[in-house]
This record gives sequence, C-alpha cells and structure tokens, in this order.
Amino acid sequence: MTTKDKASVTAEIGPVKGRPMLSWVGKRALSRVNAFPAQLAETYHANGAPTGSEDGRWEDWPAQYSEGGLLFYGDNKEILANLLTSGFRGKVNLIYIDPPFDSAADYVRQVQLRGANGSTKIEAETHSLGEQIQYTDIWANDNYLQFMYERLIMLKELLAENGSFYLHCDPRRSHLLRCLMDEVFGIDNFQNEIVWERTNAHNMPTRTYVKSQDVILFYTKADKFTFNRERTGYSEAQLNRYRPDETGRLYTGRDLTFSTENSDRQFEWRGTRPPSGRSWGYALPDLERLWSEGRILVKRDGTPRMDGLKVYLDETKGKPLGTIWTDVNRIGNTSAERLGYPTQKPEELLMRIMSVSSEPGDIVLDCFIGSGTTAAVAQKLGRRWIGCDVNKGAIQTTSKRLQKIMSAQVKTAGQATQNDFDDVEKEEVLAPTQTSFSVYRVNDYDLAIQHNEAANLACEHIGIDRTKTDGFFDGTLGTGSKQELVKIVPFDHPLGVMDLEDVRRELEARGGEETRGILLVCVGKELQADHWLEEWNKHRGIVKLDELSRPVEFANKIWVIELRTDQQYGKFFVHQPAQADVKVDRADGKIRVEIEDFISPTIVERLGMDAGDASLFKARITDWRAMIDSVMIDSDYDGEALDVTIYDVPESKNDLVKGAYELDTPGTGGPVTVAVKITDMLGEEVLITEELAANE
Repeated sequence: MTTKDKASVTAEIGPVKGRPMLSWVGKRALSRVNAFPAQLAETYHANGAPTGSEDGRWEDWPAQYSEGGLLFYGDNKEILANLLTSGFRGKVNLIYIDPPFDSAADYVRQVQLRGANGSTKIEAETHSLGEQIQYTDIWANDNYLQFMYERLIMLKELLAENGSFYLHCDPRRSHLLRCLMDEVFGIDNFQNEIVWERTNAHNMPTRTYVKSQDVILFYTKADKFTFNRERTGYSEAQLNRYRPDETGRLYTGRDLTFSTENSDRQFEWRGTRPPSGRSWGYALPDLERLWSEGRILVKRDGTPRMDGLKVYLDETKGKPLGTIWTDVNRIGNTSAERLGYPTQKPEELLMRIMSVSSEPGDIVLDCFIGSGTTAAVAQKLGRRWIGCDVNKGAIQTTSKRLQKIMSAQVKTAGQATQNDFDDVEKEEVLAPTQTSFSVYRVNDYDLAIQHNEAANLACEHIGIDRTKTDGFFDGTLGTGSKQELVKIVPFDHPLGVMDLEDVRRELEARGGEETRGILLVCVGKELQADHWLEEWNKHRGIVKLDELSRPVEFANKIWVIELRTDQQYGKFFVHQPAQADVKVDRADGKIRVEIEDFISPTIVERLGMDAGDASLFKARITDWRAMIDSVMIDSDYDGEALDVTIYDVPESKNDLVKGAYELDTPGTGGPVTVAVKITDMLGEEVLITEELAANE
C-alpha cells in the first residue's frame, strides 16, 4: 500500500445490527472516520534489554510501528481510526475500558483557567473553559451516549473474533451502556454483568443506601472466546460446612447423583437406587473404587448416602469465580500503588480480567488509559498492550510507570520479586513480551521539527505522493491529466506573499508546467496572500497557442489547504509549544525573576480563538497568569535536574501565580544559571534559562 493509498482512505466501519436499539437526540450512525497519521514523540528502551525480538508473535504487528508497547496521545476516536487503518483491525484480543461515567464523579481533572472567572463557558460548546477531557465528566446525557456509541462501534472493529470486551461503569449509566453494548455487539454476545463490590464506599449518604459497587459489562465478539476459569477461596459460611474426619482432614459431603434420567445410570448399587428423576453420577466401577477408598459416607443401615461423596478441603481448588466480586479492594490512600487518580483501579482487578480473558502474547487495548493500570498489568503478565488518552498528564504518568516496570523486569530477567511489585506474587509475573514502548501523537502534532518530517505528516494526512527528486515541490496529488504539483509551506509561519512569489519564480524558471494546477499546504494564511491568489487565479484558464499553433490552457491555478480550517482536510491540529517572556537579573545580593508575558497556543486552540486577534484574546483571558498552573525556579541550575528553590502553586483554582519573585544569591555570588520552569493548565512545560554574571 502506498503512502497515498494509505492516507487517502478513511476507516470504514461495518453496520450495527444488534438489538435493542437505544435512541437519543442527535444519534448518528458511524460509517467512516478520518484517520489522522501518528507522529512518533518518544521511545523508551529498558537498559540491558535485547534490541530485537525473535518471537513469532510479532509477525502480525503492523510494520509502521516498532515491536513494543504503544502509547497514544490524542482524542481516542481519532486514535482508534488510526489503529483501524494501520493494520490492527480484528487483532486486539482483550479490550478493557473505564470511561467517564457521566455521573459527576471526579473522573478526570477539569482543566479551567485560573481566576474567579475560570469556569466561563465556551461559546457553542458543551464543556467548560479550557476543558481537556481530563478529570471531570462533562457531557450532557445525549452527548455522552453519542460519545460512547461511536467509540464502542470502533472498538468492536478492532476486537479479534475470539476477543473479549470489558466495560467498567457505575450503576447510574450501566443500564444505558448495556443497551449500547447490546446494539453494537448483539445481545447473544452478552456474557456477564459483573458487580465489583468495594470494601469501602465513595461516600456515606444519609437518605439512601451506601453506593459501594461498580458494574463491569462483559461481552465477546462471537461465541468462541478465551476464558481461563478462575477459582476463589471459600467464604466463612462455606468453610463451616466442612468437618474433620477421624484423621483431622476437613471434608464435606457432595451428591452422588445428577438431576437427569439416564437409564444406564439408574441401576441398584449396594442396596439403593437413585431417587426418581435422578441418576448415578458415576459408572459402577468408579462407585466401587470410591467405596474401597472410604470416600463414601453410609447410613446406619450400611447403604450409601445420596449426599455421601467425601470431598476434602485440601483437594479442592476453590469455588468457581462468580459475578459478584467482593475480594478485590480499592486502592488505599496510603498504598504505594496510588498515583493520584481519584478513580484509579487496583491492579488486582485488571489481573483477574486479563488472566481469565487473554493469554500471554495477546494484544490488550485500553483507550481511556488514565494512570496506566491496564498497560502496567499487561506488561507484568506478558501481554502486548496499546494505551490511549487525551490527557497529557495521563500519558506522562503511564510512561513513568511503564519505565519503572520494564526496568525492574530487565534487572530480574522477567522474575519479579516482592520488592519490585509489592502487590504481585512472584509466580504471577511472566517474562515481559516487550521491553520497550513508544509514545505517539495523533492530531496534536509537534511541528517544531525538521521540515521533511512535517511534510511527511501532511502528505500522509491528505494523500499526497512524495516526490524525492523535485528540489522545490514536495509531491503530487491526483493522477493523469488532473495531477497537481504540491508544495508544503514550512509550518513555522503562515502562507505569505513571499512564499507565493517563490512559486511564481519556480514555475517561470522550469517551464513546461503551464497546464498543471498547484496545491499549497499551510497552517494559515496572511491577508495579503488572499489578494495575491485572487489576482493570480482570475487570469488562469486563458487559452493561448504554443509554438506549433496548438491551443494550450494556461492553468497553474493555485489552491490552498489550511490544515486548521479547511472544510475537508482541516482540524489537523498543529501543536505549538507555550512561550514565555521572563526577565531575570541580579542586584544587591538578590536574584529577581519576573514573568512579563505567557501564551499557551494549545489553550488558545482549545478556546477556538485566533492568537493574532489580541482584542478577543484579552477579552477572554484578561490575565495571562490564568493559563499558568505552576512556576518552579532553580537559582543555581546545573543543566540537568531542577533543584527547586521556589515552587509557586496556588492553593485554590481561583488564585493566580505571583509572577514576580526574589531569591537569595546562592554560594559566594559567582556566576550562576537561573532556570524558570512554567507549566500551563494543560501540562505544557516551558523551561527558560538565564546566565547571570558574578556579583560586582
């Protein structure tokens, strides 16, 4: 498949045929989704781990992704579309998601700008100012159902034929989500509704019962699926049914008959027959063997008891796991596992699901990865994993968590110890399937990179064939007589008159291209560029005669795709790093730091504003400090790690950072490097360093 073929198609989605069908305002069928390309952001490889893999299980892995864990940052709808078009369709063996509950639960941090007016509603939006879908449920009911409906449809497309799907929710929306799952997966593929009863509740209401449970809906793709039956220990009431025999071994009686009429098993044995409607559960030779082993209890008259099969406690494997789970506790406030996510799920819960419904080497997907529990457990249990989240903080947390696990696994050659994983038994941890993972951006691109990589992303998105032999144009679009020349305008500036004049001069210099259209791809346009294009294009289409008196249409019409606003190719989100103006000086033995201005293009993008419109920007964000979450200052930066001297994090969301700071000069007053690290409300970081001369 060529780059053009791959980029020009959308992710096709099969029809939904399940019943019943839930209706809501704004329900829309999902038949295709634009697939944005993924941009590699970073790769982690555990020190000491082999760089390659001879494991045949990676043969089905898409070639465009390295053999290892995959962590995606972006809207999971766009990420799922990318996975569908890149080769993962029908390959995911287990999906577990713990999505927003639409319940006012503190699921993800609602990012709003600091200050008293930080919760101002965005015009024509349903969520709050600067919302990044991080830690608060924000959808109205209809919007929430559409949100989940679309993602469930896409997840089904990714699931393997023998795959399993677990949807974690709470009782407030479980009935609606179950209807959605019935519609998407089909009611015949519903397997269980699992109730996870936590040992402690979210709150202590005074007028209702304590809410102490979550619901986990278990569906499959088809009637054949992986299921490794698990057993649990007995309750105290069940243990009380056991009594000691003459040797002290605990046993209980179990029925010797089954509730079925089998003529071959209704014979008389040792003076007794099975009751009406029942048959012996064992053939005659087996009954005689059990009798000779003393495994059958007898009545006073010496005949066998119908419930007389002796079953010893030390020979049982426990009771089969049911749908009421009371033995998995929530993460305690003091647990080393806790990472600060209010709805973080315990690893023990995911270990149970993963052990039952997947095998080592299987692919596990969680598109609401949060704190990374699913990926962490998959890594410990030898599964391949894919994680996605729209929250940059979640990606950072998950990345750190996986690095620690992989490092421990490599050091112990896959044999974990209690010190490595406090809550995991040694025998539960398998040799890792991967010792590396990569982080990708999808439709939130960092284009502060080489022009060639940025051009590749744009070409993949639009479906342009790259041309490596052309020194000016980057590729072509279309075929035959309709093929057009394509120029990618560097993304560090909007399309301007100078860029257009470069195109004109190139066309004049090369000749022979009079009939071809020209496509320019950019992230924005200057107003003067529109006037230039209008003048240029109104003279195109004039027919002249060539040197052989043949009519030639002088086309060279120029059209433009703006990757932010174009109707067909727009919403190609270009990531621009935050910027700050910081003044640092030293006088009278003191170091003074003053942040004079700050801008987060990502926040501006989320607000739907044009950063160039200063009046609108100031009207919506009256104080640039509203965009800043924290400020850290190191007065003697060594160039590697921050040794924080001042850490300014306002206690309340209504408070702002100070913005101006005074520090004592470290040491003897010699030359120092001052580092100022500013983090905006979406987790974007800016590091400013300033070298100061020694005190005079």
